[in-house]
Amino acid sequence: MATRKMRAFKRWMKSQGIDCSDALDLVLTNYASSPSPSPSSSFSVSVRALCDLQEGDIVARIPKGSCLTIKTSRARPVIEAAGLDGFLGLAVAVMYERSLGPLSNWFVYLQLMPFSEPIPLLWSDHEIDSLLVGTELHKMVKEDKDLIYEDWKECIQPLLVSAPLELNPQFFGIEQYFAARSLIASRSFQIDDYYGSGMVPLADLFNHKTGAEDVHFTSLVSEVESDQDADINPRNDECESHMNDTLLSENSYERNGSSGGSEFDCSSTSGDDLTVLEMIMVKGVKTGNEVFNTYGSLGNAALLHRYGFTEADNPFDILNIDLELVDQWSSSLFSRRYHRRRLLLWRRLDYCGCVSQNVEYFEVSFEGEPQVELLVLLYIMLLPEESHNELDLLVSSMGNICRPANQSCSEKFFVAFGKKSELNKDLLLTESVRAALLSLADIRESLYGSSSLDADIEALNNCDSLKEPNFYYSLLLRISERRILDKFRSYATCGADFPRTSKKAMTRSKMSRT
Repeated sequence: MATRKMRAFKRWMKSQGIDCSDALDLVLTNYASSPSPSPSSSFSVSVRALCDLQEGDIVARIPKGSCLTIKTSRARPVIEAAGLDGFLGLAVAVMYERSLGPLSNWFVYLQLMPFSEPIPLLWSDHEIDSLLVGTELHKMVKEDKDLIYEDWKECIQPLLVSAPLELNPQFFGIEQYFAARSLIASRSFQIDDYYGSGMVPLADLFNHKTGAEDVHFTSLVSEVESDQDADINPRNDECESHMNDTLLSENSYERNGSSGGSEFDCSSTSGDDLTVLEMIMVKGVKTGNEVFNTYGSLGNAALLHRYGFTEADNPFDILNIDLELVDQWSSSLFSRRYHRRRLLLWRRLDYCGCVSQNVEYFEVSFEGEPQVELLVLLYIMLLPEESHNELDLLVSSMGNICRPANQSCSEKFFVAFGKKSELNKDLLLTESVRAALLSLADIRESLYGSSSLDADIEALNNCDSLKEPNFYYSLLLRISERRILDKFRSYATCGADFPRTSKKAMTRSKMSRT
């Protein structure tokens, strides 16, 4: 049956003007032998090279009109009349095209897709609370589920009684909506300003491998329109994308090819009629090897959240320490008045942590090195009263001339400590600051419960990733975060002797919260 679906999909691609190179082999894999199992389907698809592929080879051309978007769906009148857009509107388009069955232009394509993807959004409440406790995702996924349900109740349910088209309730229930959102979260691409996000046939069959991009996804614009190619965000992976801003809720995530030289006729009424999407090799791939896309430089929390899997030894992993945990540490030592004064001085020096959805936090890199903003905050918190008063007076006396001048408040802080251009972290790593970092590590570690890191590693070694994928991937996430905590402790212990992270290694993509 799976083979028949693939043959039908290849015929469908040709009918839609999708040009897939003969050098690509679309391989069906049973989940019994697949490294990325999913309970929602019995097989997966990977893309392999039938011959040596070279950098610059065009391996696919996909007309934008063949993509499933709000603009191309037959549900467009309903979606636009209801004022829906973004992922919410795209979810309606997916559900509606599914409801049409063989009458849908994307019926064959949707038949190849699983009903849903195994992302944490679709896990049971028990799984979320037991498998994600302590991780970056625990609260986030619970909030996602609540907001997605609100989306359905406020925006989807009313369509069943008010939409000009007769919608089949069987295809627009809460389960169908969550399933559609999971497909969109893990498979959609940001196409362009006109089409927005959409499901891109063929492009979404390329699997991800961190730091191993073989093929890049671009938008080829006709010469009439532009001489430039536009990069396409692979599966909405950039931290500035809509996926990161609201990740899964609307209320609050790239041989010689046989690409022909002909233009494709896109069924659109926009100025983008003559545009196509191209997939271009960015490095060579040998015969028989899998051709990978990359969804971005994402840590395991982001990978599990959006795509339902994690990777061992992911160099883009990070750990967050909420400001709330710093408050908890401070309240155990100082009065609230003391804490507020020190925090206010820190903010007057133009410091803040990362902020997303009203949650302020500090990042710890894969190597265990915290943001300098956290070190500065702890340093100020632990300053002797006399030193604090002197710094506070300095900031106050320079306040009137600070803002109009080129010198920022942060620069005044550097001046106060003998550095005008860059704050030396080693100066901040006093004995008391290092002790504070160790205390924060213990507080953060306690969020994982009574199970130790060694116990998690043992559980991972005994876990069958094919039979228990949710347990396996969540364990990888917990272990990766806790190993960063161990490096964080080493950083606090070693101080100036801690091996510094290179600037290149520190480059990573943050996962914004929902």
